[in-house]
Amino acid sequence: MTDLSAPAVRRPGEQALAALGLAAPAPDPADASPHRFPDGGSWRTEIPSCEGPEALAVVLAEAARLDVPVHRVSQGSGVWMLTDAEITEMAGATRERGIELCLFTGPRGTWDTGGAVRSDSRGGGPRARGHDAVAGCVEDAVRATELGVRCLLVADEGVLWALHRARESGVLPADTTLKVSALIGPVNPVSYAVFERLGADSINVPGDLTLAHLTEIRRVSAAPMDMYIEAPDDLGGQVRMYEVAELIRRGAPVYLKFGLSKAPGIYPWGAHLRGVALDTARERVRRGRLVLDLLARHGADGGMAPLGTRLPGPLHRFPITD
Repeated sequence: MTDLSAPAVRRPGEQALAALGLAAPAPDPADASPHRFPDGGSWRTEIPSCEGPEALAVVLAEAARLDVPVHRVSQGSGVWMLTDAEITEMAGATRERGIELCLFTGPRGTWDTGGAVRSDSRGGGPRARGHDAVAGCVEDAVRATELGVRCLLVADEGVLWALHRARESGVLPADTTLKVSALIGPVNPVSYAVFERLGADSINVPGDLTLAHLTEIRRVSAAPMDMYIEAPDDLGGQVRMYEVAELIRRGAPVYLKFGLSKAPGIYPWGAHLRGVALDTARERVRRGRLVLDLLARHGADGGMAPLGTRLPGPLHRFPITD
């Protein structure tokens, strides 16, 4: 557990500011999250935008070189952008190391025929447009799980509910976890609780939520939170490294996502984007090392969940009826 009120934990600039008479008030214990992962850990790590076996190999090599523990890697282009052999290779490589592999499901509105998603209002966004798009997401989910994948990334509430029902009925393996994309991440506690009840096992929130917003969410839901410590530019480009200890204290259980700002978009990925995909994968791991070093300098690096753990613990769900 990360307790910023404990004497061993030092907040950024604390001693120097105190000497200048500018000390900040002590953290309020009431702001701290009471929730943890089932193993007692308060945070896990995630390397996002790992688009294929070659990018995964780069992440694994760089993580070993920089001693960056990795709980999960995720991909953004989609199951349909990978061959069976590529999925099988990625699933095997991550399974050997106790890392969770999360692949994005199916078609989404931003790549569909509708013009609304390219209008100023961005109507519909990344959600699945029509029955066929939902069917494509379900097809991706079935295919991925048959190839050994056990975490699916979802950007539509209906798809989430359908996949949760499929999991409950045995169409998908019972240990499949469902992760809500940052593209539709909730911005208030009520929405967050709804996603949990629709079947989400971890929920991306926008990287610009305030610390107070995280506390509000934790008063209504224990579902694991995914949060970009550094967000891609199309998600705001925030860099919140100096807030990480407080993000953990308020948001636990939380996945610390090491994204990358000022980087070209690579979705949907292909060989024509090989160089940038590998370079950005390598740099995301380095960003993770920077965050871990910062936590260690402030004595706030305790509470990491054990490597190899992935399940979220008991969560609240809407009842499934015919």
